[in-house]
Amino acid sequence: MSVTHPAGFVAAGAAIGLKSTGNKDFALVVNQGPTFDSASVFTSNRCKANPVLWSEQVVKDGVVRAVVLNSGGANCYTGPEGFQTTHQVAEKVGELVGIAAGDVVVCSTGLIGLVNDRQTLLDGVGTLHAQLSADGGNEAAEAIMTTDTVSKQVVVQGDGWSIGGMAKGAGMLAPALATMLVVITTDAVVPAADLDAALRAATRVSFDRLDSDGCQSTNDTVTLMASGASGVAPGLSDFTAALTEVCRSLALQLLADAEGADHEIAITTRGAVSEDDAVEVGRSVARSNLFKAAVFGKDPNWGRVLASVGTTSAAFDPADLDVAMNGVWVCRNSTPAEDPSLVDLSDRKVTVTIDLKAGAAEATVWTNDLTHAYVHENSAYSS
Repeated sequence: MSVTHPAGFVAAGAAIGLKSTGNKDFALVVNQGPTFDSASVFTSNRCKANPVLWSEQVVKDGVVRAVVLNSGGANCYTGPEGFQTTHQVAEKVGELVGIAAGDVVVCSTGLIGLVNDRQTLLDGVGTLHAQLSADGGNEAAEAIMTTDTVSKQVVVQGDGWSIGGMAKGAGMLAPALATMLVVITTDAVVPAADLDAALRAATRVSFDRLDSDGCQSTNDTVTLMASGASGVAPGLSDFTAALTEVCRSLALQLLADAEGADHEIAITTRGAVSEDDAVEVGRSVARSNLFKAAVFGKDPNWGRVLASVGTTSAAFDPADLDVAMNGVWVCRNSTPAEDPSLVDLSDRKVTVTIDLKAGAAEATVWTNDLTHAYVHENSAYSS
């Protein structure tokens, strides 16, 4: 039940006609309290969709009581009318739920420049409100899917409290955050300031490390709501650990469903002077189309790894780098080492380890290969 597993939350998902397929395309998650603390993070893309512009204002006071999400159209670059549609949808949710519109986060996903019919959305809010249920998490998770082939959901159980989450995303996965809409709920008692600290710590090592194709969205939103319905106030470290587990699970589910991918690649850079250096190196390799195409062709081309490392500002000696692929150290001291034919790339999961030998920090960045299917999917995208 994902977002409705924690006590104090109800949700719904329905088909209201935004998608030509007739699939579910509208979702609502409501926090029934007794507390309404929240935290959110949004895309850092300067070109933001109308729902993001609205929601950035909503979350400033640390209170969110509902999240309404549509798939089928991003409501991005749709002009003042598009922003007014976002505003009116929030007003309608507020009217029916009995809360202020300024406590409603609005999310949209789909094609940029597509105008969603306002009346369809407003009527759809009524449909969702009538279907709100403590068992509605699955339907909500299905309703936010676009090119996703499966819904992404997770529940992590604490000591007398829990966290649930749902996400959508299958393409344009790149920080920050990655192309996604994510709603996370908890029945723990956690004040807004602590929620914010925990969420930023969790996204830093999960969603922000997901770099499928280097393309950043206009609509990314992650919203965390706390109902306090369990009456349990966990320590911040325990809560952050559980929240990180939730975010990491959802991030890896997004990676596993990346459009057209044949391989999921975990790039771990160790021996870095700083974590920032390790992330920069991993991200450079993750964004190399040559490297990603090689993995698709099952070619353990470690030279493309070193070439990508060399484009970064990280501290290292170019003459003393080690690289392993699926545990085979194909490069030692920046020279050929074990036989690359020993690297088996037939499985979906691939690991790359890069040792900079410059320090003690490390980080992992996740990506996928570049396939014919990815190109086909993104040359004829339909929301």
